[in-house]
Amino acid sequence: MAQKYAIDQMISAKAIAARIEALAREIEQRFAGTDKLVVVGLLRGSFVFIADLVRELNLPVEVDFLEASSYGDAMVSSREVRILKDLRGEIAGRDVLVVEDIVDTGHTLHHVTAFLRSRSPARLETIALLDKPSRREVDVRATWTGFEIPDAFVVGYGIDYAQRNRNLPYIGTVRFLDEAAEA
Repeated sequence: MAQKYAIDQMISAKAIAARIEALAREIEQRFAGTDKLVVVGLLRGSFVFIADLVRELNLPVEVDFLEASSYGDAMVSSREVRILKDLRGEIAGRDVLVVEDIVDTGHTLHHVTAFLRSRSPARLETIALLDKPSRREVDVRATWTGFEIPDAFVVGYGIDYAQRNRNLPYIGTVRFLDEAAEA
């Protein structure tokens, strides 16, 4: 039987929307003059973030996806990053923005950016909705960060726990319930 848990709201849907709007303005400045920005979402956790972000960008964009995994259904990173789905399009000589849901240990972002840089993009920048610098094991930082958060397990806004809670419109912390205390 799965352990019972509750979710406490950490970042509201309204705060997320306001931050994405501000980030979009910064991205527009950095990529002003691009003929097309290839926005690469890291599946699955970034799908809600990428959808909202590209709707805010006043730039010509192309969207592609890459799926990398270091978690599976676990709450902690395995530190072994595997590419499960590669890009469909070419990025050589193109402007690329990698969209990540959360930078935790840094292994996934480090691996993915090295993987994509090997394909010779003109520019490659990164954005993460959430950053947990206290958990960093690899020296990597996103170009833009939505929110810096403490070391807590979070769900919502596309981020899951064992494929659940992606549909929450906010970011929440998972709090496991002590079943003995409930009895």
